[in-house]
Amino acid sequence: MTIDNKKLLIFDFDGTLIDSVPDLADATNAMLTTLGKDTYPIDTIRNWIGNGSRLLVERALVGKVDVAEGDLTVEEADHAEQLFFEAYTKIGGSKTIAYPDVDSGLKKLHAAGYTLALVTNKPIRFVPKILQTFGWQDLFSEVMGGDSLPTKKPDSAPLLHVCTQLGIIPDQAIMIGDSKNDILAGQNANMDTLGLSYGYNYGQDIRELNPTAAFDHFADLVEWIMQTNA
Repeated sequence: MTIDNKKLLIFDFDGTLIDSVPDLADATNAMLTTLGKDTYPIDTIRNWIGNGSRLLVERALVGKVDVAEGDLTVEEADHAEQLFFEAYTKIGGSKTIAYPDVDSGLKKLHAAGYTLALVTNKPIRFVPKILQTFGWQDLFSEVMGGDSLPTKKPDSAPLLHVCTQLGIIPDQAIMIGDSKNDILAGQNANMDTLGLSYGYNYGQDIRELNPTAAFDHFADLVEWIMQTNA
């Protein structure tokens, strides 16, 4: 399997480049504690991450992945989400780490001439500080958060917006991520997709979503891109 003529690599953030679950779990439990509700272990909260902060908050409030209409009022969710944002801001990413070989891999791809972009469902307000923490702020030519546009992944709009901003056609881009939101967004944008198995995909094997290729280690993904798109 090969890919040709690719210029743009669009990366997901949480679960792909960074493991932010410990901080997100702490913020979620801080929110629940403030509201007088039961807290949850990190492994439970891990399965609620990947669709943006609003759905994470709603899942925590009802204690399950599937939130049904009528489970919560808008006012309840709004108030809880604000408490979550306040807690997450205070935590400041103290427990967030980069996955193995991500730092060196991103720099290798950037040095090889690829244009890198970041499209995450995380609210954009939290992204710049994390990028600066890892020294990645100059690696990405375009950065999109889950609230940068009216729609987020798995909608194709953020990916297509990045392509338009950078003057690169979707056929010359690859979407890289760890969850079905990433793979579906890439497929919806008619892009090749690369999956990583170690992130947050609700217990589903990323390979079941039929990405162009899938990898268990970031270093293997980088090597594959370098070799197949030479």
